[in-house]
Amino acid sequence: MERVAPWLQTSWDHRAAGNFIGGGTGSGLAVVAATSTLWTGEVPRVPLAAAALAIALGLALVWLEIGRPWRFLHVFFHPQTSWMTREALVAPPLIFTLGAAAWTGGHALATIAGVLAIAFLYCQARMLHAARGIPAWREPAIVPLIVATGLAEGAGAFLILALLTPVGDRVALFLAPAAILIRSYVWTFYRGRLERHGGPAGALNALAVIDAPLLLFGTIAPLSLLVGALVLTTVATPLALVAGAAALGAGWTMKGVIVTRAAFNQGFALPHLPRLAAAGKETGARPGWS
Repeated sequence: MERVAPWLQTSWDHRAAGNFIGGGTGSGLAVVAATSTLWTGEVPRVPLAAAALAIALGLALVWLEIGRPWRFLHVFFHPQTSWMTREALVAPPLIFTLGAAAWTGGHALATIAGVLAIAFLYCQARMLHAARGIPAWREPAIVPLIVATGLAEGAGAFLILALLTPVGDRVALFLAPAAILIRSYVWTFYRGRLERHGGPAGALNALAVIDAPLLLFGTIAPLSLLVGALVLTTVATPLALVAGAAALGAGWTMKGVIVTRAAFNQGFALPHLPRLAAAGKETGARPGWS
């Protein structure tokens, strides 16, 4: 039975996780920066530049994972079927627009960058969902989860960067709690669906291990700190800094586990066990599943 049980895929490793971390945090940061621009009328240049850098670093990591790196242009050939191609097509104009907005301080450029960032984040979420052989990825709830955690990471990164540029920091103090709460809800919904529908035991165990830490350090702690930052204005900056780091670290941990440690394939299943007796029917078997 062990030979047919699910096993951990190795095609996507920490470099692939780094792409989802860098791309998700960068695109989430771009969305928060664009929202701040619309809200305050001021362009937060440092967060926009940091968003472009994070996305570029994430793409560089996944480029290093390719067996033949100089054949990366092949990724652009299948926009009609591949979400990876669509991500690759959105990335250049997104990075360029983010850089231009950071350089010029243009309101329109920052807004366009925010729209492109939403498209990029959605493409990343659909990339995981399209991997039908990995039960933890093909679960439909993975799409809102990746989007939600990207926005929460972006809000957390914005709070940290507010130390360098105070533009829009009060906006992030209100956006971050909402993003963190939504992420926590979608995470619980995602895990609940996997447990109800069944999945590889190794994947469910990997997700269960981080559930309590994510609740404590990724939800309760940053929310408490952000409430304190809104009430205790004299110490708002250090409280917001720690809250942002917690929101960011929780998202990185979650995606790292989903992409690597929970990435068990579905293995093999026997719809009916063979038996020599003519009477009755044996129930099927799915070794290694919950």
